[in-house]
Amino acid sequence: MFACIQTGKNEYRFQFGDPEKIRKLFGNLDSNIKAIEDVYSVRLDLSEGSLVLSGKGSEAEVILAKRFIEEMIPVLEREQSLQAIDVRKMAANYKENQQAWWNQAHGNTILVTEYNKQIRAKTAGQREYLRAVTEADITFCIGPAGTGKTYLAMAMACSALQKKEVNRIVLVRPAVEAGESLGYLPGDLKEKIEPYLRPLYDALFEMLSPERFHRYSERGVIEVAPLAYMRGRTLNESFIVLDEAQNTTPEQIKMFLTRMGFGSKVVVTGDITQIDLPTGRNSGLVAIQGILRDIEGIRFIYLTEKDVVRHPLVQKIILAYEQFEKDQTSSP
Repeated sequence: MFACIQTGKNEYRFQFGDPEKIRKLFGNLDSNIKAIEDVYSVRLDLSEGSLVLSGKGSEAEVILAKRFIEEMIPVLEREQSLQAIDVRKMAANYKENQQAWWNQAHGNTILVTEYNKQIRAKTAGQREYLRAVTEADITFCIGPAGTGKTYLAMAMACSALQKKEVNRIVLVRPAVEAGESLGYLPGDLKEKIEPYLRPLYDALFEMLSPERFHRYSERGVIEVAPLAYMRGRTLNESFIVLDEAQNTTPEQIKMFLTRMGFGSKVVVTGDITQIDLPTGRNSGLVAIQGILRDIEGIRFIYLTEKDVVRHPLVQKIILAYEQFEKDQTSSP
C-alpha cells in the first residue's frame, strides 16, 4: 500500500504500507535520500513512519521530486537494495526529461551474477543500448570510458547463453592497443596476450565465478581471444563481442564482422576519443560508421558522459577533456 497526500504548500507526505520500502529508499546512512535532496533542492524527513517532502526551492521543483519518488515505487518493489550513485543518476535523468526509463522495457535486470548482483541498465542511454542488442543482429556501441559498453555486452552474452539462445560466447580484443605486434613482450604467446584480455576475464569472473568460467572455457563454451585469432573462422550460434574496436584498422574490423555465422549476434564496442593506433593508421570503428549506417539489422548506439556509471569524477574528467580539445581545435 502506498499513498501520497499534500499536507501543505510545497509539502507532501508519503505513506508506505511496508516499512522495508522506506528503509530501501533511504539507503545506507540515508545516502539515497541525500542524493534526491541534492538533485531537486528539497528536504526529506521521516515523521511518524511516513516520508515528508518539503520544498527549499520552487513549487515546480517539489512537484518534480514528488513525481520522481512515485516513479521509484516499482523499483522499491522489485529491488533488494539501491545504491546512492544509481539513485542520483536516475533523479538527474528524470529531472532532465521526466521519463522513468527504468520502469520501461529493457530497464529491468538482465542478469543475476554468481554473487547475486543484479545487472541492469543504469541510464536511459544504456537502456537504448540493451534494446538495440536485443533487436539487432549487429550492434555498435560508441562512447567514453565508464559507460558500461563492454560490461553490459558481456552481461547480455551470459544471459543469452543461460537462456540457450546461443551455444557459446566469443570475446575478442586487439591484442595490443597500438596494433598486434607482441614480439617485444616477454613470455610465451599466452603470457604475452594475457594482460590485454584481463579486463574481460575480470568481468566474466564476477558474472559467472572463476570456477564456472574455467569449466566453460575448457569446454569451449566461452572463448577469450585476440583479434588475430579470428581470421579464417566462421562463428555460428555465438554471441560475439569485439572490445576496444577503436584500435582496429578498417581491414581488421571487416575481417571480424565477416566471421559472423548463422544464429549469431555481434556487439562491437569502442571509444573513438582514445585511439592508440600508430600515426597514419585509420581506425576501423571510425570508418565503419559511414559504411554500414543504413544497413537494416545493424544499429549504432552512442553513449555520452551522462551514461558514465563510475565515480562521479569520471564524468567531470571526460567533460574537462572534451572542453580542452575544443579549445585546442579553435585556437589559432
